Formats: sequence, structure tokens, C-alpha cells
Amino acid sequence: MSAPALLTVDLNALAANFRTLEAVGGAPVHPVVKADAYGLGAEACARRLAAEGARTFFVARVAEGERLRAALGVGPAIYVLDGCLTGRAPRLRGADLRPVLNTEAQLAEWRAAGGGACGVQIDTGMNRLGFGAGTAPEPFDELKLVMSHLACADDPAEPMNARQRDAFAAAAARYPGVLRSFANSGGVFLGESYAFDASRPGICLYGGGPEGRPDERIRPVATLTAEVLQLRDVPAGETVGYSRGFTATATTRIATVAAGYADGVLRSYSPRGAVAVAGTLRSIVGRVSMDVCAVDVTGLDVAVGDRVELFGGERMIDDAAAAAGTVAWELLTSIGSRVPRRYVG
Repeated sequence: MSAPALLTVDLNALAANFRTLEAVGGAPVHPVVKADAYGLGAEACARRLAAEGARTFFVARVAEGERLRAALGVGPAIYVLDGCLTGRAPRLRGADLRPVLNTEAQLAEWRAAGGGACGVQIDTGMNRLGFGAGTAPEPFDELKLVMSHLACADDPAEPMNARQRDAFAAAAARYPGVLRSFANSGGVFLGESYAFDASRPGICLYGGGPEGRPDERIRPVATLTAEVLQLRDVPAGETVGYSRGFTATATTRIATVAAGYADGVLRSYSPRGAVAVAGTLRSIVGRVSMDVCAVDVTGLDVAVGDRVELFGGERMIDDAAAAAGTVAWELLTSIGSRVPRRYVG
């Protein structure tokens, strides 16, 4: 497949990361495939993860769960992190989805519709979703999962990690025999005491490091490349891009590359972004446009039709994210729908 901008997803690397996370964490991995598997394609990624042995998955929205159920068929458990919002219970039950209940009102909504297998989230300090520890429901027969979420797992030195772990252990103790899930991607690497019964990694499955920087244990999964559309020599003193974002101090060879912010190349790449081209890293110069960006390729053997790598095996996604002042999660989920996904492995 060839396209002006192209996202290649290495399913073998995805599978390798799945196995690594199980080995490091010492607990089964229940993959998080919300937001279309962080932009990589939930159906393709989940099918491969299921082939590797994953039997439980997490999504955020009911619609995501419905699509995943259609892709995976009967069997795997699919939890919906939004819970059971008003009027959603028939859809949840119709697709055999399990809500992660976050409030007493959600629990009542689920029971009023007939109930079924579900989870409960306990808030242990993130103050996002979930019952407070003092308001968590009494045990009930259809409860299959109790979970919480780490707020600072990418910083192993953060004392809040241990406080949340201990709070979760105390809250989960009231549900004997119910599956306990606590560790996200970063949490998998915090030690055995964070493992409980199952982990819920996301970004590390898809190639991001557990601490927001490259980690040799995690293989790159996503590679975003784009074609060189045009080459020009810009004389000293002339400018490139909107708002004269770059001024050449000497004659500069500029490659106009077919990827812009509509494709997931954030405007915040200017002025620190870089791409891999002809075996080296070269700067993105000037403002990123909707459809293109400009790269300084002075002195390189580059031709129209050659491809540059925005991130992948040569330009690690955590490094690319840092240059844009953001995180790998945002880079992946920002990749535009017009960028084809190609699956290998």
C-alpha cells in the first residue's frame, strides 16, 4: 500500500509487547482498546491480542464495545468504562457488554434493566470516575470485576502510587473472589504489589514507554510515514510557511512532506519537531499546515516520492511526543481518519 501519509501497524510487535507486559507484571493482561486501540484500529489489534490469549478487553464507550463485539464474536468479556449511562442498558445487554459501574445511579439503572455481569470502579485518589471508597456498594452476585486507576504511574517515585495501591487493596477486600484490576501500563512496571489479579495496559501495548520515554523492553508498533511532495532551495533571508515561521540563514533545501495536522502531525511540533529521513533526523521547519509540513533536508540525497518517518522505529514515538510538548497517547489518537492503516505481521 502506498499513500501520501501512511500508518503501518506491526501486529507482531503488538503481540510481543503483550507477552512482555504479562511477564513483567506477573498477571494476565486485559488490553485497553478504547479510542480505536489508541488510533491503531481496535478490530485488528483486538483480534491479534485475542489470538495471543487475551480474553478480556476494555473500551470507553458503548459504541466502541458494540463494534468490538462484532469483531470478536461471542466469548471475550468486554467492559465499558463509561458505565451504564441513562438509556444505555439495552444496548449494553444487547451486545453482551459489561458496564464498569461508577455511581449508585448507574448501578440502579443497570439493575432496573435486568442487570448482568458487570464491574465496579473505586476511586482511590484520581477523582475522575468511580465510587468513593466509603460509598462503594455491598457485594452482589453479578459483580465480576473491581478496579481502580493510577494517576501517576509514569513516575515511579511518586508517593501517591503506594497510597492508591493500599486504598485499592482495602476497598477490594470487601469483594472476596471478585477479579481485582489496578495496574495500567506504568503500573505494570511498579512491582508485584501493584499486579493484583489482572492488569489493564494501553499505551505500552502500542509502543509507548511506561514512563513517557522510550523503554528497550517495549517494541515500536506504529510507524507514521509520509511522501516528499516537492523539493526547493530556499535562499538566505527567505521564509517558509505561514506567519514566516522559519527564516533561512543560508541556502536551505526544503522538502514539503505530505503530512499535516489533519493527519496527526501536531502544530506544536514547530519549532522542535524532527523526522527520520535518509537515515538521519532532520528538523521540521516553519509552521505545520493542515496537509503538509516542511523539513530541512540540506545535504541529503532525497527525491520526490521518498518517504520520511514521523515516528516509528527510527524516531521513537515518546521522543516525537516530547518534541511536540505532549504524550504518546495524544500523538496516536490524533492520527486523522484519512491516513490509511496498513497491518503487517
